Amino acid sequence: MEAHLTEWLNLTIRWIHMIVGIAWIGASFYFVWLENNLNRANPRDGLSGDLWAIHGGGIYHLEKYKLAPPQMPDNLHWFKWEAYTTWLSGVALLMVVYYLNPSLYLIAPGSDMAPAMAIAIGFGSLIVGWFVYDLLCDSPLGKKPALLGLVLFVLVIFAAWAYSQVFSGRAAYIHTGALIGTIMVGNVFRIIMPAQRALVAAIEQNRTPDPVLPAKGLLRSRHNNYFTLPVLFIMISNHFPSTYGSQYNWLILGGISVLAVLVRHYFNTRHDSNRFAWALPAAAVGMICLAFVTAPNRQPAAPNLAPTSPEQASRSAQQTGTAAEPEASNSEFAKVRSVIDERCTVCHAAQPSSPLFSAAPAGVMFDTPEQIRQQAAKIHAQAVASQIMPLGNMTNMTQDERDLLGAWIDKGAPID
Repeated sequence: MEAHLTEWLNLTIRWIHMIVGIAWIGASFYFVWLENNLNRANPRDGLSGDLWAIHGGGIYHLEKYKLAPPQMPDNLHWFKWEAYTTWLSGVALLMVVYYLNPSLYLIAPGSDMAPAMAIAIGFGSLIVGWFVYDLLCDSPLGKKPALLGLVLFVLVIFAAWAYSQVFSGRAAYIHTGALIGTIMVGNVFRIIMPAQRALVAAIEQNRTPDPVLPAKGLLRSRHNNYFTLPVLFIMISNHFPSTYGSQYNWLILGGISVLAVLVRHYFNTRHDSNRFAWALPAAAVGMICLAFVTAPNRQPAAPNLAPTSPEQASRSAQQTGTAAEPEASNSEFAKVRSVIDERCTVCHAAQPSSPLFSAAPAGVMFDTPEQIRQQAAKIHAQAVASQIMPLGNMTNMTQDERDLLGAWIDKGAPID
């Protein structure tokens, strides 16, 4: 029952995180698009531009003021809770998935690090990371946006490398995403919102706004915009073990992040010029290159779906009218079955014996030979190539056992 409730808690928080994250990112993308598409030709007095749009059967007219309207409206919408609730739900998800079961999901397999130490490193690094970022932005480096961006990129990838030295690959990626997310929400809470409040207060008091705070807010807002796509990739990366499960996971993350920034920059600038029209094709080529570079040295053979027992061969011969050749018993599969029964079916069974799961994760079960053969490609990807399974190697699968699975799959995954 505890595993079932934990699963539903995970589901609920993850769903909330996705909903509010979409709201935050959607608003960010919309306002960047709006700013880039404003009609700035001969605007009315006090305006910097306007835009006409149609959506959902209605026609809209939006105007942007150079500073403020003659009279401030009673209801002025502030975009902040989307960011706050995204971060709060993300931290809650981090706690439920990684910190409640640190030995399983957080700590690298084979590590003797104490769970409390791993949790302290994980959460503490988010706080330290924000202060390092904030200091860099307020330093003289902040007056050189391009150089600052390069330094920040290097530091984020360094953080990904450092996380991969102490955490599992999955946890390293998620903590890198949490670090970026903390920086983004810190920008909203500590810089962007105070700058907007100061602007509104100055307007209401007929004072000239201080230009320093809006300039800082603009810089941080740009950072958030470029951080978005790398964070989105990290959010879905758990489904792709060839990325976080690689020994070079931090380099893979760096490569994908560069491509994501290229894509974002293209959409940010495409309305002004075609100078970055090459960015999308370059990103596509980059993804193809990464796919080949990260390919495992040994590719699994396609599962042998032909009948492998004398009885199956005989039935096949009767159906096709061809002669059946007797085949030797597949004693190798007996060893494979023993490994899977001992190391994998603790979780991947119709009735998992592990108290951590009330149902087979991702619906993957190894109760029958046919089920094992059907999942041969996944077994190779997760237990042989990336070695991210079993989770935290909690059942102590050995390298010899992984090699046995790989050799069996290379032969086409035959079963008795």
